[in-house]
Amino acid sequence: MNILLFGKGGQVGWELQRSLSVLGTVTALDHDSTEHCGDFANPVGVAETVRTLRPDVIVNAAAHTAVDKAESEVDFARTLNATTPGAIAQEAAKLGAWLVHYSTDYVFDGSGSRPWVETDTPAPLSVYGRTKLEGEQLIAQSGAKHLILRTSWVYAARGGNFAKTMLRLAQERERLTVIDDQWGAPTGADLLADVTAHAIRHLQQHPEDAGLYHCVAAGETTWNAYAKYVLSRASIENIAIKIMAKEVAPVPTSAFPTPAVRPHNSRLNTDKLQTTFGLQLPHWQTGVARMLAEIL
Repeated sequence: MNILLFGKGGQVGWELQRSLSVLGTVTALDHDSTEHCGDFANPVGVAETVRTLRPDVIVNAAAHTAVDKAESEVDFARTLNATTPGAIAQEAAKLGAWLVHYSTDYVFDGSGSRPWVETDTPAPLSVYGRTKLEGEQLIAQSGAKHLILRTSWVYAARGGNFAKTMLRLAQERERLTVIDDQWGAPTGADLLADVTAHAIRHLQQHPEDAGLYHCVAAGETTWNAYAKYVLSRASIENIAIKIMAKEVAPVPTSAFPTPAVRPHNSRLNTDKLQTTFGLQLPHWQTGVARMLAEIL
């Protein structure tokens, strides 16, 4: 199986290089790749890459993920999140190749407290959410065989993440203020990558299971409770870390105004994914504890 991976330098893309390697030959590209175009700001060039390499499977881990910045660069965000994925989907359809693409809970308005299911009506609040939804729609309309995984609160041991930020601040300050009215499930890039590889293998035998799925770790939490968990685990894992913070105070989203509106409810229902692909997704604390053990 020949697999073409876009966005190899991102958190999910880095893990995908590992997980996809057991399925076949992986050509992994990023925006600055030279032999083939992997720059999503250039949809024509990326489409040419697909035509040249003629992969059996295309996995797209590239995106414009700077949520606040997207509010002031709408056209650029749309190119990266919608236009170029749509162009890839058109080429995949012509080749008969599979396309795996990642989307986000930001396609919803974050209302209520019930976990979102795949059939709920999207109503994005931000440019990021709108362009990611447009990308989903272009892929679905292309006629390509596809798997779209919506996820949220993604982290990895590699690169920056919320846990690392909390650990740094907790060593500098006696009091932290962290939002407690946004709900979701921290989801490891490694988990997404492993689910992707499993799903690709499944879809080779069961193409009728193509489509849209939600994929997040089990359980739910707030950013505030997430921060408290990180600090408590750090105390267990590494006694050399001197945590100054005596308090992690809860504050509303309104305490941290941002250009892009954040959804309050990022819960995603994963029943469809687990049933279709025969999976049991681990609790979010399991993945976070493992990541902390790696970085501490």
